[in-house]
Amino acid sequence: MTAAASKKPDHVYLVDGSGYIFRAFHALPPLSRSDGTPTNAVLGFCNMLLKLVEDSDAEYIAVIFDAGRKTFRNDIYADYKAHRPEAPPELIPQFALIREATRAFNVSAIEMPGYEADDLIATYATQAAARGNEVTIVSSDKDLMQLVGDRIALFDPMKNRKIGEAEVLEKFGVKPDKVVDVQSLAGDSSDNVPGVPGIGIKTAAELINTYGDLDTLLAKAGEIKQPKRRENLVNNAELARISRDLVTLKRDVPVEHGLDEFVKREIDGAVMEFVTKNEFRSLAAKLNARLGEASIKATRAAGGFTAPVATPSAAPAATPSAATAPAVKIGEGYELVQNEAALLRWIEAANKSGALAFDIETTSLNVNEAKLVGMSLATQAGKACYVPVGHIGTTGDLLGGGAEAPKQIPLARAIELLKPLLEDAAVLKIGHNIKYDMAVMARYGVTIAPIDDSMLISYVLEGGAHGHGMDELSELHLGHATIKFGDVAGTGKQQVTFDHVSLDKALAYAAEDADVTWRLHETLKPRLIAERLMTIYETIERPLIPVVAQMERDGVKIDAKELQRLSQDFASRMGEIEREIHRIAGTEFNVGSPKQLGEILFDQLKLPGGKKGKTGAYATGADVLEELTVTSGHPLPQKVLDWRQLSKLKSTYADALPLAINPETGRVHTSFALAATSTGRLASTDPNLQNIPIRTEEGRKIRRAFVAEPGHILLSVDYSQIELRLAAEMAEIEPLKQAFRDGADIHAMTASQVFGVPIEGMDPMVRRQAKAINFGIIYGISAFGLSQQLGIGQGEAKAYIEAYFKRYPGIRDYMDRMKKIAREKGYVETLFGRRCYVPGINDKNPARRSFMERAAINAPLQGTAADIIKRAMIRMPAAFAAAGLKGRMLLQVHDELLFEVPVAEKDEASRVARAIMEGAHLPARQISVPLIADAGTGMNWAEAH
Repeated sequence: MTAAASKKPDHVYLVDGSGYIFRAFHALPPLSRSDGTPTNAVLGFCNMLLKLVEDSDAEYIAVIFDAGRKTFRNDIYADYKAHRPEAPPELIPQFALIREATRAFNVSAIEMPGYEADDLIATYATQAAARGNEVTIVSSDKDLMQLVGDRIALFDPMKNRKIGEAEVLEKFGVKPDKVVDVQSLAGDSSDNVPGVPGIGIKTAAELINTYGDLDTLLAKAGEIKQPKRRENLVNNAELARISRDLVTLKRDVPVEHGLDEFVKREIDGAVMEFVTKNEFRSLAAKLNARLGEASIKATRAAGGFTAPVATPSAAPAATPSAATAPAVKIGEGYELVQNEAALLRWIEAANKSGALAFDIETTSLNVNEAKLVGMSLATQAGKACYVPVGHIGTTGDLLGGGAEAPKQIPLARAIELLKPLLEDAAVLKIGHNIKYDMAVMARYGVTIAPIDDSMLISYVLEGGAHGHGMDELSELHLGHATIKFGDVAGTGKQQVTFDHVSLDKALAYAAEDADVTWRLHETLKPRLIAERLMTIYETIERPLIPVVAQMERDGVKIDAKELQRLSQDFASRMGEIEREIHRIAGTEFNVGSPKQLGEILFDQLKLPGGKKGKTGAYATGADVLEELTVTSGHPLPQKVLDWRQLSKLKSTYADALPLAINPETGRVHTSFALAATSTGRLASTDPNLQNIPIRTEEGRKIRRAFVAEPGHILLSVDYSQIELRLAAEMAEIEPLKQAFRDGADIHAMTASQVFGVPIEGMDPMVRRQAKAINFGIIYGISAFGLSQQLGIGQGEAKAYIEAYFKRYPGIRDYMDRMKKIAREKGYVETLFGRRCYVPGINDKNPARRSFMERAAINAPLQGTAADIIKRAMIRMPAAFAAAGLKGRMLLQVHDELLFEVPVAEKDEASRVARAIMEGAHLPARQISVPLIADAGTGMNWAEAH
């Protein structure tokens, strides 16, 4: 074989420009130049194109664009693509810039009036294959799959996978040469290709595989046994032929540019003029590294990069894109950075990359107590380091060097060097639960931005399907078991804080955290686009991080003396109830002992329904006691419930909250978990300030201890019946929707319509029953649950529920629909598209299955409410600042926000907060039922709510 004969065929890359444009536009949040020109799609496109140019083995490359909406297909079928919406207004001015960007990168930009980009791609791919070239079409567009052959393949850049004959067969059920026949029958609603009514992809594939091709099928359509299918094919044969003309790509367009013009050319310094004009600092960092120092100096000499940073409100200027599995294994090649020269090298690498994974090690998980021990950085998969700044020596065993502290950069100096990088808007900082890192670094004067969070990306993708801790995600997505904290710091009484961990162990543990964070981000972030979840992440989850971090830092003031007084009051009342319990029982026993209580209830008093568990003790949980209260009529179970409530209030709040007061701030700082619930709700921990009971007088007393600073007042704003309003909206219950629009008493109206009683002079008990049903229905309440809540028989409760469904049938339709969706998909969605997973919806265990069915019903409502209040929280700081208000947001308790505002600002702060909350769903989602936020003020939380 001659050398010429053995030469590898040239590789031609044809990029579907439209696919790149729209993915880039939806991948990044709004971004604009200092002159106001929108540029997010341009930047995303440039990053994607640069990666393709760098990673591909192309000898020839071109980006193919659509020249306009009208093509020869409109002459065949006037309605072709007629209902496609116009491009978003902020995208339109970016089309020309993207073509300019393509040329700036020294890549051919091709378009031709009268033809779609797909036709040009088909023509060039056919020409290239005919002359022996290998062809890769960079697109996941199903219409291009008809081109796949021996020398032609598609490549999906978002999923990083090749699409060959096997993938086409999986998609269409036929080989590529029959894709047109299948599409002719099935049609395409997105392009308004009619096809044959009643025939989808699966049926079309079955027919083509049976009859061989479209013409044969249509000729023998009268032989088909299924009457409806036969009738549709016979009556719509012409539509099928028209559809074939529409979906068949032209492979013989009289193109004006030859393949030889697409030869791959090196990116040169000319690209810098384009990125400078558009103020793409992150992209400039990448290109600087590529073009070399001479280009950097020339650009700086020309005055480049002095314009202000483009202004994305939450925004990364660069996002690492998915890549093939890196050669460097996790845990290999990490560097211990112990001097300034080494740290400066890593800072330079991060600046060139435009992104870095960042993680910190501290002495405590409590943000306000944690001392910084070290920081780890990763600038690509397998390239990570650890920068110790606070390790101390105590014994020779711990550090291997006696009692002296190990060699490390002084803390203040390390922060001084890293601060510009961590605050640089041109470098994306990636963390896993980065809120913690932001909060700790803020105490050292560093504001980390812009940010991405691999934990929250995972949370948006698979909310309640599994946990989102790094260890679990590493095993799930990377197949790697991470080093555990106990492996380096010890366990139990032998555990030390991280500042006592030896540097070799600290390096392996901390650098791995940064490396894994990078890899998780690289793996998961592209899925947001592919699974259409980018909007949830970009508009809700990511911008919420700094808002919540600030709330946690601000904390809330607690009156310790009031809590001490309450503790004494609760103790006194518990003593009284305990004596009453002993009197009723006829003997003294430990009320706090479930075992002794069970023996009193079921052995001594002989109350019905006692059930023993595996330990041999009777079950005495709240559900058991509540049922006993209803079924037995005995006073003892209710007395025990009263005693337990006071006991919990005393131990959990009155006694514990004073211990949680930070001595430096005099305030309590809760932590809000951002990825802990299946519906998107925040969860308060350490201490939990969302679980303070407010339905009882005793519970409300705890809120009296939450007070404002002198000269300030607490402002509470909460949504009125938001989940019930959303139920009316999502179940399309017009009478309820109209009642909300009219501002009617919804519970009285429900009672009137369901029970047939007039609103005027209505018995309060009847309204209470309707209220219980209204709220119970959206939680999937059973007849038993309603009977317990109202103190009525199950038969009567069941009749109430049936009457409710009869009056509002849309509710039952909604419930059935949510359960069906959950069974099919494993999740339900909020109005904003958040996925709420319901594992166990198909469980064989009836109790678990029933529980998850109720979750499927409520999750879209609770999740939509969570999305709405999160959107309000994100907008609140800017709204207060714009109004010149100094108030600050302290707490979120599901549907309620608590603020601390100067007394003089209370009316304006109330107005602004209510306006933001009532309009938080806009412009993303138009809801036909008005959202109402009620506001109250007071010197303490109880007065304000």
